[in-house]
Amino acid sequence: MRIERQPRTLPASYADIEFENNAQRLPLVLCLDTSSSMAGPPIQALNDALRSWTRELHDDVSLSYSVEVAVVTFGGQGVCAWRGAQPLPPETPASPFVPAHAFQAPVLAAAGVTLLTEALELAVRIVADRKSELRAGGLQYYRPQICLVTDGLPTDGTGRWTTAWQRLVPTLTDDQRARKYRLYAIGVGDISDMGEQVLKALAPAFNARLHGFPFRELLQMMSASANAEQRGAGDEVFEKIFAQFRTQRPAWET
Repeated sequence: MRIERQPRTLPASYADIEFENNAQRLPLVLCLDTSSSMAGPPIQALNDALRSWTRELHDDVSLSYSVEVAVVTFGGQGVCAWRGAQPLPPETPASPFVPAHAFQAPVLAAAGVTLLTEALELAVRIVADRKSELRAGGLQYYRPQICLVTDGLPTDGTGRWTTAWQRLVPTLTDDQRARKYRLYAIGVGDISDMGEQVLKALAPAFNARLHGFPFRELLQMMSASANAEQRGAGDEVFEKIFAQFRTQRPAWET
């Protein structure tokens, strides 16, 4: 799936949710595994967490008018970009980013294979496109955030394990060194040792292998990271926030 750059003017159905000021923007992408291994309680937990997080975003004065949220899923629909609660058709010119104060969580279903490589490529591409759009509009932005979440190994379209993800590593390494975005790679559920190694290669600074499906804590961590980004925090603050998340501590003290 390829996302083309859109003109800065939003489609009429979204014209009323543009930001009302020139606030500095913070693009945030959730890149979520919705493959068949997530069926049952895991996908329900993810949907519940997304609904709760959406309410928290709306109530957070600091984030609601600066953060822009896009969702990318990989599973039964292949790789899909969502604009809020609605999946975008392939090759659409519309941007998937929605202002946090207007974001509505999609209802996700679990099926299909784990096209992690293609999903992460799309997440990186839509971030680059959004940054270009903001620059063209004379608007500033904070360092974007991408959060990859999976419970399995990357596969091809037939469900077979693939090493295609390795082609991403040089670009991801260069981009993160250049501070183009901050990438989090989170393994949940019964992700294997091999799966953990994939995440470490993709995001050496911010990767985790967690028991269970702590999606609520994960999304709260992303909010804490966004708040820290807005304050211009140093790297040590993000490291502390992430360390708290990895140990699943309930507080996000920075």
